[in-house]
Amino acid sequence: MIRAGRRDLVRTLADLAAQQGVRLHTYLTANRHLVDGFPAPISSAGSRTRLYDGEQVDAFLTGHPIPSLPTEDHDQDLLDRRECADLLGLSPLSWSKYKSHPLLTEHQVTVGGVEHWPRAIVNQYQARRTTKTQAPSGRPTRSGDQVPRDQLLPLTAPLLDADPTITAARVTEELGVHRDTAQDALLRLRADRIAHLMLTDPSLTPDQSAAALGYPAGQVRRATVRAQAVLRAHRAAPYLADVAQALHQAGWTATATVPEVQYPADDLVVAALVLDATGAPAPALVWDERYGWRTATSRRHPLTKGAVPPPTGDGIRYLAQGTTPPPDALTAALAA
Repeated sequence: MIRAGRRDLVRTLADLAAQQGVRLHTYLTANRHLVDGFPAPISSAGSRTRLYDGEQVDAFLTGHPIPSLPTEDHDQDLLDRRECADLLGLSPLSWSKYKSHPLLTEHQVTVGGVEHWPRAIVNQYQARRTTKTQAPSGRPTRSGDQVPRDQLLPLTAPLLDADPTITAARVTEELGVHRDTAQDALLRLRADRIAHLMLTDPSLTPDQSAAALGYPAGQVRRATVRAQAVLRAHRAAPYLADVAQALHQAGWTATATVPEVQYPADDLVVAALVLDATGAPAPALVWDERYGWRTATSRRHPLTKGAVPPPTGDGIRYLAQGTTPPPDALTAALAA
C-alpha cells in the first residue's frame, strides 16, 4: 500500500530504470531491483505493476540506511485492488464488481498506473454495504452476453490486472459472456498492453513484452502478432489525421475527425473515413496498409468482411499511388 502522505514518492520500475540511466528492458534483464538489500515493493504481493517508495530507493542507491515506512494504518493510506478486496473479505477478482459503486469511483486515484482507493473510503463503503450481491455465475443457457459491448473491456481489464494468466473460461465465469467474447477481449487487452510496453521501450520484442507483463507464452501467440499491428497503427495515426484534415478542407466531411483503425485480421490495419458532406465524390474511403486508399459504396458498412480487398468496379476504385500517398494527391485522385 501507499502510506498516507507518501504518494509523491511512489516510483515504478520504469522510473527506477530512468533514474539509473538505462532502458527498462536492460534494467529488468539485469534484475537491478532484485539485488540483495534492495527495498521491497510497496505494492501488494502478486501485483502486476511493482511500485517502490522513492525515499527508500534513494537511500539504498546512495548507501545510506533504508528508512522504515509507517506501520500504523491511517485513513489516507492508499490501497490497491488486492488490499481493498482483502479489507472487504473478497477475492481480488471480485473487486471489479464492487469498485463501480459511485462512492468508490469518486475517490479512485491512479498512482504509477495502478488504481488505488483511500482506506477511509473503503471502510465507509463497507459500512454502507448491507447485503452482498453477486453477479450471475457463468453464462445462462441460450442467453446473450450479460455485459454490454461498451463495458466489456473496462470490466475485463481489472480481471487481467489481477491475474495476468487468466483464461477466457474464467472471464466467462466472472462476467457471464460467451467464451468467444471473452477470448476476444483478452486478445485486445493483451495486444494493446504489449504494444504500449514496446512503445515505452523499443528494444523489447513482443515476446519479451508479454513475458514482462506476466502473460504465459501459450496464451499470447495471437496477441503478440496483433501488438505489432497496433504499433503500425500508432505510427500511421499522424498520416491518417492529415488525410482527414485534407478531406475536410476539400468540403467532403463535416468534421476533421481522425478515422479509428480496425483490425479485421490480427496482422492487418485498416481504417474507414465516411464522406458525409453533400456532393462528396464517394460515400466513404477505406485505407488498407497493404494497398492504400480505395472508395467504398456504403457509409454504414464501408469495410468488407475479412481481409481480402474488393476488386475494382461497381463503385470501387483504388486511389493514387502507394500505401500512404500525400493527402493532396489523394484528394486530387478522388476528385478526378
